[in-house]
Amino acid sequence: MRAARAIAAVELRRFLRDRSNIFFVFIFPLLLVLVIGSQFGGDGGNGRVAIAGADSELGTAIATALVDDGVSVTRGGADSVRQQVARGRTDVGLFISAAAATAYDAGAPVVLEIVPGAQQGSPATVQRVRVAVAGVTVERGQVAALVGAGLGEDAALAALADAEAATTPPELRVVDVDRLTQEFDGLGQFDLGASGELLLFVFLASLAGSSTLIQTRRLGVMARTLAAPVSAGQALAGQALGRFTIAIFQGAYIMVATSLLFGVSWGNLWLSLLVLATFSAVAAGAAMVIGSVLDNDGAASGIGIGLGLVLAALGGCMLPLELFPETLRTVAHITPHAWAYDAFAEIQRRDGTLVDILPQLGVLAAMAAVLLALGTWSLRRSMARAL
Repeated sequence: MRAARAIAAVELRRFLRDRSNIFFVFIFPLLLVLVIGSQFGGDGGNGRVAIAGADSELGTAIATALVDDGVSVTRGGADSVRQQVARGRTDVGLFISAAAATAYDAGAPVVLEIVPGAQQGSPATVQRVRVAVAGVTVERGQVAALVGAGLGEDAALAALADAEAATTPPELRVVDVDRLTQEFDGLGQFDLGASGELLLFVFLASLAGSSTLIQTRRLGVMARTLAAPVSAGQALAGQALGRFTIAIFQGAYIMVATSLLFGVSWGNLWLSLLVLATFSAVAAGAAMVIGSVLDNDGAASGIGIGLGLVLAALGGCMLPLELFPETLRTVAHITPHAWAYDAFAEIQRRDGTLVDILPQLGVLAAMAAVLLALGTWSLRRSMARAL
């Protein structure tokens, strides 16, 4: 086993020393996660509101009410706020005039200018702004009425606070019955893209790296290895372990980087690593088959990349499986990607346990066993073939 580990370590070093891998292994996956995450969600929680206008009690009261409601609030000048709305950097622009601030101080109705953005969530944010404005103006009117009745302002505020504390606010529960919404429930902004890109690049890096297996045979590395006190079985095991090590290195890098940079939640880490290891074994077996059946490293790289992209697209790494038609979704499960996708979905979205993902792990393990056996057998036969 020591010889197999040594061969695997050499394969990993060759993979890391290849400068062409720097972009596609370390940078490109993270860029795709960022782009996909930007398309699937925003970071504004319950929306983003930019408020323009001089400092006033009205502005402070509205901002406080919005923040309490989970809305992200920024302040700025009128021109700055209009630019933010136009460029999509905020969902709503709220303009507070001096007349409105004065009316609020007097307990009179206020008129504000609201400019919604073009984002999908802007109408909902506008509604939150209206609720916040209505709340603070009603409260101000109540204080003005109590003060007009002869009560001091502090006593009026205390009375309103006591009344609010003694009242149980109504509770509104929204139950979403949309199938797609339920499917994606529990996902963070970058979670879906991270798991999809992990599967894509683990398989792609493995298949593209099958060319090094051909180079190993062509350059006589395999023959020199067998000239050492290393058996054929150890050499074959080392090559298989090398492919597996490269695959799991790529996947672990994406998991760590996306967790640190984008806050991606992988659910139960050990279960996610188990899915990654099983999927990496499938990718290693596929790489061994390609690297031993073909004798041209250029053709192996081309076929590996093309096959990796097609399987990833069919397996839900580019478009979520939930958006597939039912028939195509069934067909997608001829790929290992779809089974691994389902396992990650179970772990990330529904806090799945080992029992929940056993079917997916079983299928992936069977695929890995078949491909590794076929790859080892074909590699043994290719060692006797002249290049």
